[in-house]
Amino acid sequence: MSETGIFATMYSARAMRRFKSDPVPDAIISRILDAAIRAPSAGNSQQWLFIVITDAVQRRQVGDIYRRASAWVRSVYENNPPAADANRPQYERMLKSGFFLHEHMAEAPVLLVPCLRLQHPNLPASLPEEARSAIVREFPWRVGASIYPAVQNIILACRALGLGTVLTTNHMLLEDEMKQVLGLPPDVMTFGLMPIGYPAGKFGPVVRKPIADVAFRDRFPQRWQD
Repeated sequence: MSETGIFATMYSARAMRRFKSDPVPDAIISRILDAAIRAPSAGNSQQWLFIVITDAVQRRQVGDIYRRASAWVRSVYENNPPAADANRPQYERMLKSGFFLHEHMAEAPVLLVPCLRLQHPNLPASLPEEARSAIVREFPWRVGASIYPAVQNIILACRALGLGTVLTTNHMLLEDEMKQVLGLPPDVMTFGLMPIGYPAGKFGPVVRKPIADVAFRDRFPQRWQD
């Protein structure tokens, strides 16, 4: 199977939510997982786990959880208009595609759930209270840095190998139920749900805001200029 160069991959790795029914060989999934574990993690702890779901019954169970959680998310989207500078046709296409996935998650031949084993830090008594409070408060947000780089590697590896995927987190609204279905221990948390398959649509190019609108030099609002 031919592969796509890294920049061409990044520029064309669209969010894919519709898939063909063709099975994905285990050898290709193993290669994607091998790309995932090349990502960095805090202290090189590598406390990630990846649940690969190919069984049809298990996919239906996960898909049902995702569908029910997504119904809540859909109501939020429907009651909040897009940003004023949003591309309205593009936004409408995204909603239509997202709502389709809400009902058809189980139809993807592979569902991948990236997880992380949470290790709460043992804080020394000498640490100032302000620091202790900040570390405890920010813990759930900071730990994502140890799993989401692996998720991005998965996205890029899928694209390079001709597969489509998308990262979604709606199921986390029903995290306890999802963990029970997956048999995860209490100290493991899911951080996403990624359907993987041969895409029914076409890859890229991705459409993004210009760099001049989002990048700044030294401090906001001094815009970046190359």
